[in-house]
Amino acid sequence: MENLAPVLLFAALCLVLMVGYPVAFSLAGTALLGAFLGQLGGIFDAAFLEAMPNRLFSIMTNDTLIAVPMFVFMGVMLERSRVAEDLLDTMAALFGPLRGGLGISVLLVGMLMAASTGIVGATVVTMGLISLPTMMRRHYDPAIATGTICASGTLGQIIPPSIILVLLGDVLSASYQQAQLDMGIYAPRTISVGDLFVGAIIPGLLLVCLYICYLVAIAILRPAAVPAIPAAERPWQGKELWLRVLRALVPPLGLIIAVLGSILGGVATPTEAAALGAVGATALAWQQGSLSLSRLQEVMRSTTQITSMVFLILVGAALFSLVFRGFNGDEMVRNLLGNLPGGASGAVLAVMLLMFLLGFFIDFIEIIFVVVTIVGPPLLAMGLDPVWLGIMISINLQTSFLTPPFGFALFYLRGVAPAEITTGDIYRGVIPFILIQLFTLLLIAYWPALATWLPMRVYGQ
Repeated sequence: MENLAPVLLFAALCLVLMVGYPVAFSLAGTALLGAFLGQLGGIFDAAFLEAMPNRLFSIMTNDTLIAVPMFVFMGVMLERSRVAEDLLDTMAALFGPLRGGLGISVLLVGMLMAASTGIVGATVVTMGLISLPTMMRRHYDPAIATGTICASGTLGQIIPPSIILVLLGDVLSASYQQAQLDMGIYAPRTISVGDLFVGAIIPGLLLVCLYICYLVAIAILRPAAVPAIPAAERPWQGKELWLRVLRALVPPLGLIIAVLGSILGGVATPTEAAALGAVGATALAWQQGSLSLSRLQEVMRSTTQITSMVFLILVGAALFSLVFRGFNGDEMVRNLLGNLPGGASGAVLAVMLLMFLLGFFIDFIEIIFVVVTIVGPPLLAMGLDPVWLGIMISINLQTSFLTPPFGFALFYLRGVAPAEITTGDIYRGVIPFILIQLFTLLLIAYWPALATWLPMRVYGQ
């Protein structure tokens, strides 16, 4: 029974989450109930819970996590302003003469919004409300239209700066240090959120390029499915169009470049860059004429709600991981992964499959704080590069959120799509993008330098 305790604890958590209880309370409640029953059965030492105040203090004093509310503020501010709408109108006018041009516009705007918000649900809903009616009015194939929107929305998992990468970077940093300490290395190397940001640039851009290549192929093979916009329906032409492109594209692109550039150039930490992004997003909303006191209050309220959710989940996950460790769950996971056939490759494959399936039912925050915390140290102790592992996890979760029938992105779009768009259309539309993401995942697995080369060039590690 003692050996089964960690498995039963994790199974109980999954069951409670699938029933629909709030995640943070599910984590903490399951952990406390498991600890109580374990102590009654004599298989759990309550002294493990004495470490909880130190865990809470480390969360409160973690400089990296200060970036979370500021990146959330940046994303919510841009989401509530007219930035996405103006960008889509402008890019559609620019690429409109091309078959598939509107789809390419949606991908590019989705990429910029994903880099700005880092929140999959917000990007998919925003792009669905803005672009889907336009694509249907232009007689786009419903499957291609919905697949493009869902795929562009999930780019927030991998395109930096991203909340997912901030949280994942913090967890992997702790896991990497723990792995080295377990290996007897008492002067451990560290990784930062900046390493993950830099490592995600090439894979993220590669995904966008492959998406665009797919739409170009559709334009060649099935031109009627992605028609061009007639010249009479394009509002701007010539010099006026290019001036419009500069006015709509330069401010958000400049904001993203400023945030990433300050990190890449070593001018600012990710936390300081997040503050720059929050101020820049506010200035951009003001420049667009969409900033008012009521809008600012709305953004602040939403930012507080999202940030509170993230940190409450983090507290619950810290308690759960303590109890899991008290049942020797970390030792069980280490032995399990170490005994899988294929060594490190087999362990990575098993973990990726587990995360892929969990992505159907629980959000990325829970997966990062619970699953990565548990499996990270033993995987990294096998000699895996933490940046490579982080990028693989990000793209894997991105694929999971796209995959029928449970992918979160599909539910988000279904909620805002008109009645004439069927669920089958959405499912058919995302299949090619899922195959592209799986191909990218295999490419990075076979060629890790796609994720690790740029961080080594930038940071010399």
